[in-house]
Amino acid sequence: MSDDDQRDQTPAAPAPAPAAPTGPEPEPIRFFGTTWVKHDGGYALRRAGAATGSLLIAVIAAYLLRFAYEGLEIGNVGPFLSISVVVLFAVASAIAFAKTWESFSRRPAPSSDEAALKGLKAIGFIGSLIAYFLRCLAEAPGEKLRRAEYERASAEFARRRSARTGNPAARRPKRKK
Repeated sequence: MSDDDQRDQTPAAPAPAPAAPTGPEPEPIRFFGTTWVKHDGGYALRRAGAATGSLLIAVIAAYLLRFAYEGLEIGNVGPFLSISVVVLFAVASAIAFAKTWESFSRRPAPSSDEAALKGLKAIGFIGSLIAYFLRCLAEAPGEKLRRAEYERASAEFARRRSARTGNPAARRPKRKK
C-alpha cells in the first residue's frame, strides 16, 4: 500500500458542533473596528490618531486650495471668478460638514438625497474632515448610533432567548376538545 492509500483510509475528523447563538455582533467602525464596544485594543490611541490625521489632512487641503486660489490670481481671471470659487468651496464645505455630522447620529433614509450630494461633499471635503476631527475628540465617529443599535439588538436577543423554555419539539401536542 502506498502512503496515499493509507492517508485515504484514516477517518476524517468529526465536524465541530454548531455553536449556540451568542447574540448580535457589533458593527465595525472605520479605523476602529469593534474596539468601540469595550474601548479596548488601543481605542484611545486610534481616536487620537484619527483626530490628528483628519486635522492634518484638512490643513494640507486648505493650503492646496490656497495655492489654487493664488493660481487664479496669477492668471488674472478677474474678481468675479475668484470670489465665486471661494464662495463655492465655503458653501460646499459647510454643507459637507453638516451632512457628515448628521450621519454620525442617524442613518440616512433609503430614499434620501445622499447620493445626489456625493459630488458636493467631495468638493467640500474639508468640512467633512473637520466634522470627523471634532467627533473624534468626543468618541469614535458614529459610535453613539452604533452603540444604541447594538444595545437594542442585544436586549432584543436576550428577551427572545429568555422566553424560550426547553425544546419546542419535545412538547406534547395540544389535546383536542
